[in-house]
Amino acid sequence: MNKPVKYCFVLCLMFFLLKVSSAQELQCSVSVVSPSVQGTNKQVLETMQSAILEFMNGQKWTDNVFSPEERIQCSIMINIKEISSVDDFSGTIQVQVRRPVYNSAYSSVIFNYLDQDFDFSYVEFQPLIYNPNSFDSNLVGVLAFYANVILAFDYDSFSKMGGTKYMEKAEDIVNQAQNSSEKGWRSYESTRNRYWLVENYLNEYHRPLRECMYQYHRLGLDKMSDKPEAGRKEVLSAIERLQKVHRSKPGSFAVQVFFDAKSEELINIFSESFSMEKGRAIEILSEVDPANATKYSNSLLDNQ
Repeated sequence: MNKPVKYCFVLCLMFFLLKVSSAQELQCSVSVVSPSVQGTNKQVLETMQSAILEFMNGQKWTDNVFSPEERIQCSIMINIKEISSVDDFSGTIQVQVRRPVYNSAYSSVIFNYLDQDFDFSYVEFQPLIYNPNSFDSNLVGVLAFYANVILAFDYDSFSKMGGTKYMEKAEDIVNQAQNSSEKGWRSYESTRNRYWLVENYLNEYHRPLRECMYQYHRLGLDKMSDKPEAGRKEVLSAIERLQKVHRSKPGSFAVQVFFDAKSEELINIFSESFSMEKGRAIEILSEVDPANATKYSNSLLDNQ
């Protein structure tokens, strides 16, 4: 190899390695909409959307190195329902996280949550800066909170209790936000908000749910392409763990969050089961997710 070609090759290799080593953890799509607000300044919303996109995807959230193809697939949709002043907004934020299934083109939704309490200020072109040691902005705080929740759910699906570190970081943000004026951070405001999301997942009585996340995805779904029966058996065993949580904490917020992401997928998984396994799945699902009991029964029995 002559010197110019070799030099060019080394530069390209260094650039590639730098790009890979600096790849961040999240590949987050962002949408900011305001269908119910008349006369919205679309330019501000577009600028806000770009700023949030850069914030989520440009931060280094962990000490781990992610290659571009390993980045966590997620999405954020902000629906602005009220603009009380030039810089003050109120609405909802929906966060969804998807996980690739081994040896397939399928991605499984592992978190799908609509947060109804999202009031924030945003000054156009002002950079969004995250300081892990202080709570300076509700917009930044909520985004950083969900970035860590995204990591926690993803890591839990690949290793048993693997997301604890990131759920604890989300808990730190909750603690810092206790004196903020915005809603969603305090225990007494609701039984289903950011406070209770981290409380549930870090509380020992929800350990079976987090163990379910690992067994369901790593031992169940990841086997489905090669050994569908063995994979379904692991998924069934995984959701049996949820009975422990349900019987000690009926109506658990965290369990409902699980089924908000998984109810349709579970129907698809067990629609191919033999009758005995299908019957057991209906029995468990109807107990731990009673709100969808009729849907499980009708959908799975129709496929007998």
